[in-house]
Amino acid sequence: MTDGLRNVALPLLDIPTEQKLEPRSVSTHAPRILLLYGSLRPNSYSRLLTLEAERILRHLGAQTKVFDPHGLPVTDSVPADHPKVAELRALSAWSEGQVWCSPERHGTLTAVFKNQIDWLPLEIGGIRPTQGRTLAVMQVCGGSQSFNAVNALRVLGRWMRMVTIPNQSSVPKAYQEFDADGRMAPSAFYDRVVDVMEELVKFTLLVRDRSAYLTDRYSERKESAPPAAAALAQAAMDHERAAQALGGNDSNDGDDSEVE
Repeated sequence: MTDGLRNVALPLLDIPTEQKLEPRSVSTHAPRILLLYGSLRPNSYSRLLTLEAERILRHLGAQTKVFDPHGLPVTDSVPADHPKVAELRALSAWSEGQVWCSPERHGTLTAVFKNQIDWLPLEIGGIRPTQGRTLAVMQVCGGSQSFNAVNALRVLGRWMRMVTIPNQSSVPKAYQEFDADGRMAPSAFYDRVVDVMEELVKFTLLVRDRSAYLTDRYSERKESAPPAAAALAQAAMDHERAAQALGGNDSNDGDDSEVE
């Protein structure tokens, strides 16, 4: 069964089972969701859509926090201990799931939104502030419906090692979808936002207690293995190769004698 895994350190290779997917403990607190939006305008529709999503999440029983991007410096223009940077990183570490909402500008997400993600390192002090978190993506459009921003957000979520849910929301002509009080009008687009938030809560409940196991990687186990364990794994690989080579030679000798 392992003949094709000559380059794998088998002692470090995990065989997934349903039992291993069972969490050691089950969290009882409400899902923790961080919401980010990508515009600084006073009447930002991405902010209004984000706040609408927050209302739905709270009704579904989630804890929510919305990060205000005002005052967040351009990436690397200030030290990482800047108060807004520290706030954003702390919120990401606190979260178990996130909602990202950006306007579409020039066919992609905005610089305001990207700047927030660029301040989040993949790892800092042994902590990975986004890995294993669930993610829902949304966008607002000034014209007809488009999916360029949500597609870009999905790529970004993969780079941040997040679990992006299948559903998504794109609101066309966003200026027509909100009333004077900033509330979203009833529509199929609103119903889709409800769908997305409902799905996000479900996925967060499913993933949050299993994320450590789901994101445990062979390559990282191999890299971090103590020298003795690495030597043992290498010896096991060498032994496996020697056994395969011996078996192959015996097989060839037998075949040759039959041909003769």
